[in-house]
Amino acid sequence: MHVFLSAFDDVPDPRAENARHDLGELLVIAFVSVLCGATSCAEMSAFGRAKEGIFRDFLKLKHAIPSHDTFSVVFRMIDPKALDAAFGRVLADVTALLREGDIIAIDGKALRGARDKSESARTRMMVSAYASRLRLTLASVTADRGTELDAALDVLGLISLKGKVVTADALHCNRRTVAAINAQGGDWCLALKANQDSLLSDARACFGKENKDHPVAHAEDTGHGRTERRTAVVVPAKGLAEHHDFPGLKAFGRIDATREIDGSITSKTRYFALSWKPTPDLLIETVRAHWAIENALHWQLDVSFREDAARNRKDNGPGNIAVLRRRALDVVRRDTSKGSLSIKLKRAGWDDDFLRKVLNGLAET
Repeated sequence: MHVFLSAFDDVPDPRAENARHDLGELLVIAFVSVLCGATSCAEMSAFGRAKEGIFRDFLKLKHAIPSHDTFSVVFRMIDPKALDAAFGRVLADVTALLREGDIIAIDGKALRGARDKSESARTRMMVSAYASRLRLTLASVTADRGTELDAALDVLGLISLKGKVVTADALHCNRRTVAAINAQGGDWCLALKANQDSLLSDARACFGKENKDHPVAHAEDTGHGRTERRTAVVVPAKGLAEHHDFPGLKAFGRIDATREIDGSITSKTRYFALSWKPTPDLLIETVRAHWAIENALHWQLDVSFREDAARNRKDNGPGNIAVLRRRALDVVRRDTSKGSLSIKLKRAGWDDDFLRKVLNGLAET
């Protein structure tokens, strides 16, 4: 647990000098409570009181467990970027396991409950960079409605991209994003849709000229009552980087996908802008890896942490507690014992020895 206290020392404390509760201790209690299922500041305080004996093993707690109001005030004030960076230091040894060619998926997730009725047109988001192979959040930045692109650029600036492949949806297929990735020595595979209409038109024209010299890859997946078949082709984008002022563009990818569920068949064709020319097999693997951010991060946040139902609304509160949820997911995934993720989260709350094992295991990574 001391690894967390040490990292939290670098989180600026915005409170007055006479604040009663140590910020690092408060953050430790909040994080552990979220890891064990707490969804609000009131539950953080209640969990802290229920487990006060455990916390006193490594925290001083001069003024006992903070009240729910204290948790709320602190999370409204502290900077979510600083909090996320502290967890980045805790998980630095895990991040060091990234390899050349690893996929870093960029995507935003709405915090649907983080708004009042008067803010019905406003959706707060968390934009994350997710290491697909490690199943690890590398960085997260909050974004209000309309600023997902800017938040994604902030996220890209917080992580090392050299030798990695960045994947993202069509919103991020633009000159600003590719320039940021290029500047760090990364590659990119970005979905190409009508928001880049001229580029998409030329991509389709390139595939219209394809011949037998272009290799084709096929893949098939069966499970959960459905069968998916994919066919991938990659063609060079000769001269189009300069023509469209799209720096680093080297190739286009196309994946034709067919899904069969209970005899019903649907088809879809997707195009991708690429900074290098991968084999068609590698294109399929890259695109599939991107979906880890949806299936292993966003879906788990809703199912295991009930993020869509979270009602934290004020100031920085929604972003900070969203950071805790993402980092709790990272930490519990370091445990290699048997059992589903949801069971491990519940065990952490039920079984003090298992909770210590999960937290101590991170320090030994």
